Amino acid sequence: MLKILIVDDHPLIRRGLRQILQESVHIGLVKEASDGFEAIEMATVDKFDVIVLDISLPGKDGMEVLRDLKEMAPDTPVLMLSIQPEEQYALRAFRLGASGCLNKSGAPDELVQAIRSVASGGTYVSAAASEALVSGIKSGDGRPPHLLLSEREHQVMLLLAGGATVGQVAIKLNLSVKTVSTYRARILEKMNLANNAQLTQYAYRHKLIE
Repeated sequence: MLKILIVDDHPLIRRGLRQILQESVHIGLVKEASDGFEAIEMATVDKFDVIVLDISLPGKDGMEVLRDLKEMAPDTPVLMLSIQPEEQYALRAFRLGASGCLNKSGAPDELVQAIRSVASGGTYVSAAASEALVSGIKSGDGRPPHLLLSEREHQVMLLLAGGATVGQVAIKLNLSVKTVSTYRARILEKMNLANNAQLTQYAYRHKLIE
């Protein structure tokens, strides 16, 4: 029987995922965490067969949590879950060690299939995620500039591109304004862009924001 940890900051989402899994998968135990810090603490104490991890978490971003979890328990499969289109994060997630990526808008049967796949040692790649991975592999050294950003830089980039000010980004990510300003300058330099307006245009063009 599988022992699963669901990490999501929305109680209703956690309850829905729990219900789907308990009805469709041979579950021994399902535990829940509401943020990344709690997830890491629980993973330190218990060994799970699968961790279902939301990308958008308060305090500690899901990608950061994924990186920490894979350092702690590299053999534990992690299935990334998000409302974002898979092409926005799949390549980064798999590079950090994820075993699968799934959009929250997917059907319950798809979640069950993904859980069974990663629990048995396989991977789960949706059609959208597969396309993103192939595109990333084919691009090689000529890959889009945003793929050259670090995880924290990518977070800052998305927030700035979405219209957030440096101060708002600082509050959201619990960083100083000076640190965010440094990240912003580094991002613009790496992406060869001049300002936030160009950053927003780039993000729209590459479907990183809607």
